Amino acid sequence: MSASSSPTPEASRPFELVDFYGEFADVEEPPELERQVRRLTDPASGRETLHWGRNYLYTADLELGSGTVEVVVKQFRNQGFLARLRRRARGSKARNNWRTALHLASSGVETPRPLLWIESRNAEGPSFYISARAAGHFEVRELVRALNAGESERRFPDLDPVALFAALGAYLRRVHDAGVWHRDLSIGNVLIDHEGHGFQIVDLNRARLNVTLGAWRRSRDLSRLPVVWPRIRRAFLEGYWGGPVAPAGARSLLFRFHVRAYLLKHWFKNHIQSPVRSLFAGLKPRRAHVHIPEAPSGASSRDKVVWDRLSDQPHQHASSIEKSTTRFADIEQHARAARHGFASLPRLRRRYVELKSELYSEPTAWGGVGVALRPWPQDPSAPLELLAGLGVKHVLLRLHPWQPSHEDELALARRLHAGGYELTYALPQNRELVRNRDLWRDAVTTIADSFLPYGNSFQIGQAVNRSKWGVWTYQEYLDLAATASEVLRDAGEVTLLGPAVIDFEPHAAAGVLNYPHDGIHFDAAAHLLYVDRRGAPENRQLGFDTVDKLTLMHAIASSSRMCEPRSWITEFNWPLREGPHSPAGRNVSVDEEAQADYLVRYYLLTLCTGLAERVYWWQLIARGYGLVSPGEGAQLRCRPAYTALATMIAQLDGSRFVRPLPAEPDRRLYLFERDGRQIVVGWSVDAGCRASLPRPAARVVDRDGEEQPVPSTTEIELTSSPVYYHLEAGTED
Repeated sequence: MSASSSPTPEASRPFELVDFYGEFADVEEPPELERQVRRLTDPASGRETLHWGRNYLYTADLELGSGTVEVVVKQFRNQGFLARLRRRARGSKARNNWRTALHLASSGVETPRPLLWIESRNAEGPSFYISARAAGHFEVRELVRALNAGESERRFPDLDPVALFAALGAYLRRVHDAGVWHRDLSIGNVLIDHEGHGFQIVDLNRARLNVTLGAWRRSRDLSRLPVVWPRIRRAFLEGYWGGPVAPAGARSLLFRFHVRAYLLKHWFKNHIQSPVRSLFAGLKPRRAHVHIPEAPSGASSRDKVVWDRLSDQPHQHASSIEKSTTRFADIEQHARAARHGFASLPRLRRRYVELKSELYSEPTAWGGVGVALRPWPQDPSAPLELLAGLGVKHVLLRLHPWQPSHEDELALARRLHAGGYELTYALPQNRELVRNRDLWRDAVTTIADSFLPYGNSFQIGQAVNRSKWGVWTYQEYLDLAATASEVLRDAGEVTLLGPAVIDFEPHAAAGVLNYPHDGIHFDAAAHLLYVDRRGAPENRQLGFDTVDKLTLMHAIASSSRMCEPRSWITEFNWPLREGPHSPAGRNVSVDEEAQADYLVRYYLLTLCTGLAERVYWWQLIARGYGLVSPGEGAQLRCRPAYTALATMIAQLDGSRFVRPLPAEPDRRLYLFERDGRQIVVGWSVDAGCRASLPRPAARVVDRDGEEQPVPSTTEIELTSSPVYYHLEAGTED
């Protein structure tokens, strides 16, 4: 059976495993079925995220007797009482999708070839539907958006929208005539090939089979395709009904009624229902991704934390109410921190004003670009090769003190040291280490003995203002830091960094750095300085953009008696829309192109202030946010952010930043000098802005290192992607 053919119901065969069961749709059983089932149901094996919402879709490979097939895995979540009830009454969504796909295939209606459905035996476990990927197809959504934007001729020059929607109507008539009531027939659930010759319908889990479909139900199903352009709408309806449809006729009016009702329903959902639900969100337990383990049985509110292996960070199971109750129990310590933080405001304000007035007052040596990483056991040499390709000199290696062994990390540290990299270590904590100080002391002692020969800078702690990292009060963190400080300073000459407050929370940084504690003094402040809601780095939060945020955080550090007046940014990134691999929600994630733009702009904005000695991207290899995306096995793909960072280092290495050039507020022109020549890095917050160079450019290099045509004048067009303009020799005007 070929990978593109559709099976018949007779071709499906059930299978039974200890924790899974289901059916596969190939006459020949897939080889090593159990291994493949476990791999397909693990999102870590996914190659590409296709959709991230209530359900999660990703691509993977399935081995069949006829060869390897690229498949789409749709993971359905079954958490909660209502989901369990529906699953018991109607069967799982994966099974319903499977039955409907087989029915359509046997009726001669095109749909991606169903290959497998998998059910967890756990009542709240996920279910999975696996089908062949429809190569060469795209969602009708893309065409509709192009029509709305007036870009259909540019983006789809070979497609006639009128003829295409007429053919779409005829195709959907075949779906309904097969007795399938889709019930979710949106513009994202119909695929079309690039030539406009064929359609495939997907997302069949809500469908009902063998339903009598009158005009009302048919029009209601079609209304989820909001075809609002009169000429196209008429062609669509005539294609569906197989004959003329008068604009004022019953069929046309019924369709338009249902379209308006559908749009009204979505308005109500987005503007009324969703805000009301959000008011009560804190009353419910946090619903984790299905791959995340449950909290330990009987765990207290302080201890409901587990490790999320896909985003490489802890997950907090405690609800908002549980966290608030726990913090209220510690109200005395929180009040003490707030009191000392508030008392620091006068000297903090003075220092902030001083730093703002001194910004860009003199040239600054360009440097301090760093990348953070973890070992890559699938190919231990890969991180070294990737770092060499970047040209970066500063590396932060995160260690996990709760691990019983650090063999992979130690081997990597040796190779990094031998390669001439300046190595810094991050020592995060978990709740067990916070509770058990002796265990923490032993772990830090082991790390110091093993790793100090290869690097002498240590960040003590991680995100101490986030309970999921095990710290509930600043006293707990500072006691932890004091123990680590004692061990590390006794071991040799070290640079100690802290407190590693995450996000822009100046009250937290001021609270912990001014909390009375005699056991710790930091050689530099470590900031995990992310951008609010993961927007552009120029965005403002509480009136502060990235430069202002760094200036304020540095003012907090340099006005504190607990820290030397030095600052490092030891973690930042922009998460991607890659489902459970992303360390933040989908509403705050970006695409790969935006990530690359923001990375370069963030490095420029922070390092050019002269206030941050090091700035580290977290991390080198990771799904969801890394510079390099891992595929299946040891396969790696460099994202645009990797190329952009390598280009920035190559263009500016050995230079010094002179000053920002005058420009409109939404434009940036940063002047650098290197080897007697001048380079201007230019970008805009909004695309399509114009600016002027001080002199004509002799060479132009784009964000990705590609040579671009040299403009004939000093007038240039700025976009969101930074561009490097190497100016002609001469004296600056």
